[in-house]
Amino acid sequence: MFVAINPATGEEIARKALDDIAAIEEKIERVARARQAWHGQSLLQRAAALRQLADALESEADQLAGIMTLEMGKPLAQAKGEVSKCALLCRHVAEHGPRALESRPVDMGEAEGLICFEPLGLLFGIMPWNFPYWQVFRFAIPSLLAGNGILIKHAPNVPGCADALVRLFHEAGIAAFEHLAIDTDQAADVIADPRVAGVSLTGSRRAGRAVASEAGKHLKKSVLELGGSDPYLVLDDADIGQAASVCTTSRLLNAGQTCIAAKRWIVVDAVYEAFRSAVIEQLNKAVLGDPTDAATTVGPMAREDLRAALHHQVQESIAAGAVCLMGGELPSGPGFYYPVTLLEGVQPGMPAFDDELFGPVASLIRATDAEDAVHLANHSTYGLGAAVFSKDKKRALHVAGQLQAGNVAINDFVKSDPRMPFGGIKESGYGRELSDFGMHEFVNIKSVVVK
Repeated sequence: MFVAINPATGEEIARKALDDIAAIEEKIERVARARQAWHGQSLLQRAAALRQLADALESEADQLAGIMTLEMGKPLAQAKGEVSKCALLCRHVAEHGPRALESRPVDMGEAEGLICFEPLGLLFGIMPWNFPYWQVFRFAIPSLLAGNGILIKHAPNVPGCADALVRLFHEAGIAAFEHLAIDTDQAADVIADPRVAGVSLTGSRRAGRAVASEAGKHLKKSVLELGGSDPYLVLDDADIGQAASVCTTSRLLNAGQTCIAAKRWIVVDAVYEAFRSAVIEQLNKAVLGDPTDAATTVGPMAREDLRAALHHQVQESIAAGAVCLMGGELPSGPGFYYPVTLLEGVQPGMPAFDDELFGPVASLIRATDAEDAVHLANHSTYGLGAAVFSKDKKRALHVAGQLQAGNVAINDFVKSDPRMPFGGIKESGYGRELSDFGMHEFVNIKSVVVK
């Protein structure tokens, strides 16, 4: 059962029954047939459908954002920004994607070579609730342009978002897209289905291991994005005001429920106290409240169980020696709110250092110097994003080169962008989304040689 609960009030919004075996089979077969017709269209025709989808997103931005805010608590301004970003992706892929998928001639001297990019077929995406539109779009849009068909298993707490997506795609003429209302056990059966050629997951490490195991068992291509505990390094020549502002913005976006949020603030000793003061000032400006209120900058967490898990991690870290400078207490009243929280004295061995804290909680970590900061940053099983703050570009690039992460920002926070590949290393997953690299994850790169 998919159950939508308004996280701002704790009240149930809607329920949606799971698809039974017959419904799952009907949807898979329908999308498999639709994919044949979709693949039969030219790249330019498929690109035109993506532009039509972008138009629909822009014209319905307020409505779509409202559904997201109601179901998972994202402040309205941020929700509208997510919808706009999806439209931007559609237009970018429509404009630049065909060139990335065109066959490429290779001069082989005695023979003529041709590199072709052909769709794998039907793809299965297991998607999270924290960016209920964007996560789907960044997987689906490049894969659809390539001629693949898309099946989505969305998170059970955002059924309205899932239904809205199906309607939007179908109205744009993209019938090779469907949502399966299924549970984890049923997802394993979909991965095993011989009509499914690949699977993409954005989720937890536990879910990643399960999906990778199922995909490997059936020799299916997989791409995994499994979150992170992103380190943000503040060096001794950083602009402290800028660093504090960026770190705070990144940490509190989407109530901290972001894979690439600035989770571990690693600050060298020379500027530690200045940064500490600046960041406390910034955190105190955050407005926790009703996500439909324009003044709100931090909304509720998406689910009660997620808030409970986060609070347990905070309390465990404090018990292990971390000092809570602000927040850290469960508020009374309705909704799944969690206060903006700052932990100091965080060290390896504490959940606030080792694990991913998926909420508005930041960890302040002192480093002796830049070398120690890099060591602390890499002392993690994760490797998704990282950032470096320094006025010396050459120095910042050198430090960035030492960081074990798939994405590094300098004097800014990490964000996904259609023009750049996105993904992680180590236990943050494998494979890439976005850019030409993401476009080629779910295609058959075929070599043809004519002599």
